[in-house]
Amino acid sequence: MGPVLLLISTLLSSYFHSGRTIDVPTTFTIRNITLAIEPNTDVIRDTNVTVRCKAIVSSSGEQPLSRSYTIYKDSYEVYTKTTSSSEDLLYPLPQARVSNTGKYKCKIDIEGRQMVSNSKKLTVTGLSRPMFHINKGVVTEGEEVTARCAAPQETGSIFFYFYEDSKEIVEERVSSNQAEVKLRFSSAGIRRIHCDYTVLITPDSIKSSESNIATVSVKELFITPVLEIFPEYNIYEGDRLDISCTIRNSPYSSQAVNLFLSQGTQLLSNGNSKVNYSMIALAKDSGEFECRLEMGNVVKVATKMVSVTELFSVPTLTMSPAEVFPGDDMRLTCRSENHASERLHRDEVTYTIYPLESHLSASRQAGVFSGKTLLYDFNYTCTAQAKGIVKRSRILTVRPKVSVSQPKISLLGKVIVGRPFEIRCQSDRGSLPINYTLWRKNNWLNTTTVKLPDEQAVFTITIQRSDEISQFMCEAQNNLHANGILSKSLNGTVTVPLSDPKLTVNPSLADIAEGDHIHLNCAIRGTWPVTFKWYRTGIAQPLYTTTSKQTSMDFQIPSLGSQDSGTYYCEAINDANNLVRSPSVTIEVHMAMWKKAVIVAACLLVVAVLVLLLVLRFKAKRVRVDKAVTSVWSERPANAASDEESSVASSEPDVEYTEVVHPQPADPARVPLRKGTDTVYSELQNSPQGAADHHDYQGSVEYAELNAEQLEINHTQPEVNNQQDLLVPVD
Repeated sequence: MGPVLLLISTLLSSYFHSGRTIDVPTTFTIRNITLAIEPNTDVIRDTNVTVRCKAIVSSSGEQPLSRSYTIYKDSYEVYTKTTSSSEDLLYPLPQARVSNTGKYKCKIDIEGRQMVSNSKKLTVTGLSRPMFHINKGVVTEGEEVTARCAAPQETGSIFFYFYEDSKEIVEERVSSNQAEVKLRFSSAGIRRIHCDYTVLITPDSIKSSESNIATVSVKELFITPVLEIFPEYNIYEGDRLDISCTIRNSPYSSQAVNLFLSQGTQLLSNGNSKVNYSMIALAKDSGEFECRLEMGNVVKVATKMVSVTELFSVPTLTMSPAEVFPGDDMRLTCRSENHASERLHRDEVTYTIYPLESHLSASRQAGVFSGKTLLYDFNYTCTAQAKGIVKRSRILTVRPKVSVSQPKISLLGKVIVGRPFEIRCQSDRGSLPINYTLWRKNNWLNTTTVKLPDEQAVFTITIQRSDEISQFMCEAQNNLHANGILSKSLNGTVTVPLSDPKLTVNPSLADIAEGDHIHLNCAIRGTWPVTFKWYRTGIAQPLYTTTSKQTSMDFQIPSLGSQDSGTYYCEAINDANNLVRSPSVTIEVHMAMWKKAVIVAACLLVVAVLVLLLVLRFKAKRVRVDKAVTSVWSERPANAASDEESSVASSEPDVEYTEVVHPQPADPARVPLRKGTDTVYSELQNSPQGAADHHDYQGSVEYAELNAEQLEINHTQPEVNNQQDLLVPVD
């Protein structure tokens, strides 16, 4: 183990003593970067400006970091530097110029990590005055002058402008601070020349002041072109024109001069010292002739006006009649309307029709050709000729018209009685223009003319009855020499607006009872299809809606109840879009007959029950009386004494009932009873002594069982003569 440790210590000692160090990675962070412009962001030219880029970087270790700086102006890179120093980066702008104006920012890059500063704008004002110079002050026409314009100490993209008598003549863009151009002056005189410049600063530009003015004296070059035309006046078509273009006072050799003879834009001839040209004059040759001399940059021009009188006018080709149909006779006339009578007689002009193989033949009258119209379009032209002059007319196209076909009459949109509607009349074939006429029972209504392919003949009509629709016909005509063609009668669907709405109820209103089925019939006058709606007052939504091809419809309400009573009405609408409403009908649902019968039966039953109860009650009372009393003629039982004793002992009197039999009297007129016997019950009161005691305060109470026909009751007190006449109470 000892030798190993010794070896390791030896190696480490040798490594460190050899001057080597161990590289330890440096950790850093870019905290901030700022840009500043010194001494200010707004300066005048020639100021020394410094752009300062300051970066704050925190790092570990003693090794310096490699920093890459980049300065941008208006997003373009203008300066870069790599340094290991932590000091601020300085970008100097000595003697700043307007071209240094812009937005600046800087960027730092350390081992791939970057940070960009904020931007700041530097504005430099003031441009130096331009300096202008020319190499010659006196020149002749066409001689070259060199002009130079300089912008001292200015930089950037510069445009230079050169002016002649305040009018811009040259523009030059250069990347330096001066520009040089060549100037030539084509006419004699004094020229005042100067310049200025503009520095381009995106997106603006700054213009300098004007330079000094230089004067150039231009002397005339005594050389001129000469233009001669013969004859010069009273020129007629057919006359020969001789034209020459020459040079006068030429001090130079002919090789240095160029001559050009032209009329308008047409170059007739050219040469060096002289140009000759001959031609037959035509009316179209009237105008300006020019002799142009060019010697280097010197240009001189001589011009003359020539007026050529027309010998005869250009012929015109016309057709008669103006409109023809295939096979019709037609006549073409070729005629020159004007001619120079002092030079030409009208009969000297001859006319020819083209093409020569056409089917037309010449008539005795000059320029008139006749024949039959072809079945197809054909082009014709003609010429007029006299004294060697030939003039051709414009092309005349003969287009035979196509006879109109039978028109078709139709409806546009809906037809509603009493409202305007449109009728269209149209033929599938026929040349325009076509006249369309609308008729109603042989009565003219209106005529319209169709002149364009996309036009239509449309008539606006109103009818009052649906059967009137078939009374209309239309006529088409495009040939004034022939009768028009009639269409068929108009046929179409006519909508009659709805009217006279009625709502009827079946069965009749008086017979409506609960449980019945009723039909609400809504009837109208008008054209179907009709949409019917039934309503009940108080309910916004319809009870029933239907569309039918009939003019009346039913709405059934089955099994009526009292809740169905109310006011009903119906509405109807058709394609005429007029809504009609029927008068309201009030329906009252009566009680059902069986309910009435039940109620009557129930009432009768109640009455019968009450009567029966009364009868039963009466009978029950009679039975009770029969069981409680015995006849006064019966013997008293053995225990009567004890009963009397008990009666004496009672503190209240007893009520006893006796049966009294009244025999019928011998005289029936005296007592008007028709049948049977009367049973009378008398209420007696026993005295405490046991004897029957009749108290007057109680009166006499009698019960009688009568026959059902007649009753007479005697309310007199019964006479009691002796004890035997009294009823004996029994237990």
